[in-house]
Amino acid sequence: MDIFTIAIWVITVGLLMVSFMKDKSKTKEALKKALFMGKGMALSIFAVIFAIGLILAILPPEQIAYIIGKQNIFIATIAAAAFGTVILIPAFIAFPLIGTLASAGVGIMPSVAFLTTLTMVGVATFPLEKRAFGTKFAVTRNILSFAFAIIIALVMGVIL
Repeated sequence: MDIFTIAIWVITVGLLMVSFMKDKSKTKEALKKALFMGKGMALSIFAVIFAIGLILAILPPEQIAYIIGKQNIFIATIAAAAFGTVILIPAFIAFPLIGTLASAGVGIMPSVAFLTTLTMVGVATFPLEKRAFGTKFAVTRNILSFAFAIIIALVMGVIL
């Protein structure tokens, strides 16, 4: 474990102990709720990990890199961004996936476009966002997020 991970664990345990000292019953209730929420998310997380593993088994990263490598870099970037908008993968799974694709030869611009749209644009979460914030806000936010994701990918392509 690196020092950053150790520091996060130490801070978390320390704050949990402070919370226990302040109000034991509220802390226990919060931990129960967190455990219940974690159980609910676990199935979804495992399903996503399984789906990514299955996709990578059927279509290895090298094959994906070969397919993307045959495309114009801008077309590949737009395609990767479009793909990132329609799927829903948690960021902690997306980062290793991007690392795998990048090590297989996928360019920086398509990788960044995929990652940024994956985390910033939400076609899968659009109905919930629309219900919570309204259609105009949800559409505007998603369009602007897609545009900024492309800009970020282009800038990263120039920088790196």
